[in-house]
Amino acid sequence: MIVIPMAGRSQRFFDAGYRQPKYMLDLSGRSVFAHAVESFRGVFDRTRFLFILPEGERAAEFVRAECATLGIGDFALVSLSRPTAGQAETVELGLDGLSAPDETPLTIFNIDTFRPGFSFPGPLLDDMAGWLEVFRGEGANWSYVRPGPGPAPLALETAEKRPISDLCCTGLYHFARSGDFRMALRAERADPQAAELYVAPLYNHLIQAGARIGYREIPRDEVIFCGTPAEYEGLLALNAPA
Repeated sequence: MIVIPMAGRSQRFFDAGYRQPKYMLDLSGRSVFAHAVESFRGVFDRTRFLFILPEGERAAEFVRAECATLGIGDFALVSLSRPTAGQAETVELGLDGLSAPDETPLTIFNIDTFRPGFSFPGPLLDDMAGWLEVFRGEGANWSYVRPGPGPAPLALETAEKRPISDLCCTGLYHFARSGDFRMALRAERADPQAAELYVAPLYNHLIQAGARIGYREIPRDEVIFCGTPAEYEGLLALNAPA
């Protein structure tokens, strides 16, 4: 199941003068939502989607209409009545609202990130308890993976907004079992690593328990970020008619 949290307030966009949540904004004739979800077109016919929304019918109506346009038939909506302590808690509440079984595979992705032509990795990572997608970069605003020695793409540690390597996360996180995600979140609440309940640090609890966590590195130009007004406006300018 692909889970896309959308319950944030888009506060930076409203502060910049926008009157719609960022996922509703137009970009080259399509919504930011459509560009993000289109990343997974290759599995539209065989994967369930869960969209976690703010309370209210406006967001739900928008997502239903966009899914119809995109051709997504198997999807569920869960609306939250309160703010959460971070993306990990948002996902947890979405899974609870759907009563998702612990054996359900879980792929989490941001609504403000685009991965044109995305495909899931092969058996090497599928055999692991989870994996993260990364690119080479720097800065204090990313999630990070510290790789293990040798050629195998194994993560020794993950971190949020703490550069422990140059492997920055794209915002795509996979857990082989939703039950592992829930267990790691319980452990994170008992011993938090950051001010919010982020997803990336959860992998440390699985690693400490002996689980194999992998990563897949992609070129930086294969991922497009649209999470801030500056990024959105840059994409608008890039796609504007000459």
